[in-house]
Amino acid sequence: MKKIKLGLLPRVLIAIAVGVALGSFLPESRLLLTFNEVFSQFLGFFIPILIVGLVTPSIAEIGSGAGRMLAFTALLAYGSTVVAGFVSYFTGATFFPSMIDADTATQLGSQSSALTPYFTINIPPLMDVMTALVMAFVFGLGLAYLKGDVLRRASFEVREIVEMTIRTVIIPLLPIYIFGIFYNMTASGEVFRVMSVFVKIIVVIFVLHVLWLVTLYIVAGTVSGKNPFKMLSTMLPAYFTALGTQSSAATIPVSLAQAKKMGVSDGVAGFVIPLCATIHLSGSMLKIVSCAMALMMMQGMEYDFSLFAGFIFMLGITMVAAPGVPGGAIMAALGVLTSMLGFSAADQALMISLYIAMDSFGTACNVTGDGALALIVDRCKSKLM
Repeated sequence: MKKIKLGLLPRVLIAIAVGVALGSFLPESRLLLTFNEVFSQFLGFFIPILIVGLVTPSIAEIGSGAGRMLAFTALLAYGSTVVAGFVSYFTGATFFPSMIDADTATQLGSQSSALTPYFTINIPPLMDVMTALVMAFVFGLGLAYLKGDVLRRASFEVREIVEMTIRTVIIPLLPIYIFGIFYNMTASGEVFRVMSVFVKIIVVIFVLHVLWLVTLYIVAGTVSGKNPFKMLSTMLPAYFTALGTQSSAATIPVSLAQAKKMGVSDGVAGFVIPLCATIHLSGSMLKIVSCAMALMMMQGMEYDFSLFAGFIFMLGITMVAAPGVPGGAIMAALGVLTSMLGFSAADQALMISLYIAMDSFGTACNVTGDGALALIVDRCKSKLM
């Protein structure tokens, strides 16, 4: 018989459902607490390595391409991603307080019993997250301008190791980690308050995705003189392909074909679409900022515009290194969430769960928006050459 292979999203949803179901009538588990403690220690150790291993070669590749068109496309993609982050922030600041009242706010884990793990393993990271980010920028920019290829090839091999670790260790163990988090949250009576709020947040994020795509195509239509809604409808096959694959990379052939049907020249489409599949992550930014803000409100954590402004600018750069696997953007974002917003292991698990639950829609927003950027670049091509 053919073996059925479940994707990451079904496994995460099953983990959440089973964790909530079992936690409703069983006590908290020391075994799960032990696994979660060890896994969170490993995540804390791995995040700086992930940042250096992914960001360094990504910056080197972008910088080495040179040319005005590359610079313009990269700035356009980064600008779109950052503006999406600020849209998400102001939307959350306006609407979330009415969705998250004082009775809902809770310190995650505050109601847990005094249960302790059977054992813990202390795995200190080699460096803190900010050091890793600065190192990645320095080495990435340096490699972009060096003529030698020894360090460049080494950075690419490190990236392969990091991506292999994500695929073979972290992604397979994530459902167990998330199961343990939701099991113990349910046993301690917290999960229903948390999830009742996030159902509303998910609806807000989906509406934001739709409005953001309409906005991008209105801008592209203004620049190109074409009907924005007709262009958006042309890109819908790419949107629905991304919903099914949860992968920007796997959707590139469809995005490329639809961008050309939309009127983008072959040369520009072949350049912009594959590049933006990696560096244009406005849909992911909308999700991460909204979920992070909601989670901070629920726990009574202090936040303000300046904090989130720095977070959004840094996140836009960090997510460029997102590996091409489902949930890759949130994995790349964990370091910034921890270092800049002070997220705990439980917060990270909730962010991962919520992000993956909406991963298809975020990816679909990313790749559909790529068509709008390609059209803008194509219209400005004569000035860039």
